Amino acid sequence: MTEQRVPPTPHNFHVWFKYALGAPIELKRTINILIAQKRKFDAATNRDLYTTYVGSRGTDEAVAHQVSQQLHDVLATARQFLDTAISDNRTHIAAISNVADRSEIGTDPRLLVETLMGELAKAATRATRLEAQFAEKSRELDVIRESLSQSEERARTDTLTGLPNRRALEEFFRVAQAEAMEQGRPLSALMIDIDHFKQFNDRFGHGVGDQVLRLVAKALRDRVREDDLPARYGGEELIAVLPGADLAVCTATAERIRSSLADCKITRRATGEELPGITVSIGVGQFQGGESMEDLIDRCDRALYQAKKRGRNCVVTERELEPERKAG
Repeated sequence: MTEQRVPPTPHNFHVWFKYALGAPIELKRTINILIAQKRKFDAATNRDLYTTYVGSRGTDEAVAHQVSQQLHDVLATARQFLDTAISDNRTHIAAISNVADRSEIGTDPRLLVETLMGELAKAATRATRLEAQFAEKSRELDVIRESLSQSEERARTDTLTGLPNRRALEEFFRVAQAEAMEQGRPLSALMIDIDHFKQFNDRFGHGVGDQVLRLVAKALRDRVREDDLPARYGGEELIAVLPGADLAVCTATAERIRSSLADCKITRRATGEELPGITVSIGVGQFQGGESMEDLIDRCDRALYQAKKRGRNCVVTERELEPERKAG
C-alpha cells in the first residue's frame, strides 16, 4: 500500500488484506493489472475496488454459511453410512476368514458352504440397504442443488423482463473488465431508454407499460451476441455490455436495436387499439483501461441524454460528447 501510495483507511486495508490473501482471484488480478499499467490508486479507484470486490461479499459469505448448514445434515448422514459400510466390510472379512480357518481343521464342507452362503447373503442385504440409503441422500442433494441453482438464478434475473439484473451485470463486467485490460481487447456498452415511456403507463395503464418494457428487452436480447450481456439497469433503462466490441461495432448493434423497434407496431389485445409507436434513445461508450463500470455507464448515460436532446429515437456515442467537454 505504501509503494502504491494507497491511503491507510479501514476500507483500503480490507481490500489489500484480501489482495494479500489472493482471494477473490478477480481482485488480485485487477490490482496486478492496475499496478502493471502504473495506474494511480486515487480515491475513486480505491472506492470502486472496495465496493466491487469486498463490500458486497458479506452477503455471499452469509449465503455460503446457510448452504453449509443445509448440507451439514446430509453429509453427516452420508459419513455415518460410510462408517457403517466399513464396519460391515470388516465383519464380512472376519466371517470369511473364520470359514477359511474352519476348513483347515476338517469341518464338514457342506456346513462351511452353508456358513459362507449365509455370510454372503448378509453382506448382500447390508450392501442393498446401504445403496438405498445412499440413493436417498443423493436425491436430497440433487434437490438442494437444484433449489440453490434456481435461487441463484432468481437472484440474478429481473422478474419483469427476464433479463439479467444489476447484480449479474456487475459480476459480468468485473470479468469482462479484467479480460479487456489483460488482453488489450475492446469492451463497449450501450444504454437504452424508452422514449415517452411515462405516456404508456399514464394513458394505457402499467400493464401496457410492462408489455412495452418486455418488448424492448426482447429486441435487445435478440440483437446482441451470445457472449454479450443484456441487462435491466433500472426503471425503463436497459443496458448491454459487449466484450471484444469497439465503439463502431457497439454503435452498429445499437442502431439495429433502435431501427427494429421504430418499425414495430403494437396493438392492445383487449381492444384492438393500435398503440403509439415505440422508439428508444441509446447512448454508446467504450471502456477505458482501469476505469470503473460507473465511469463507463456515466458516459453512456450522458450520450443517452444527448440523444434525448436531439429529439429522441437516435443513437449517440461518447465521441459526440467531446465538444461539450471542451466548451465546459
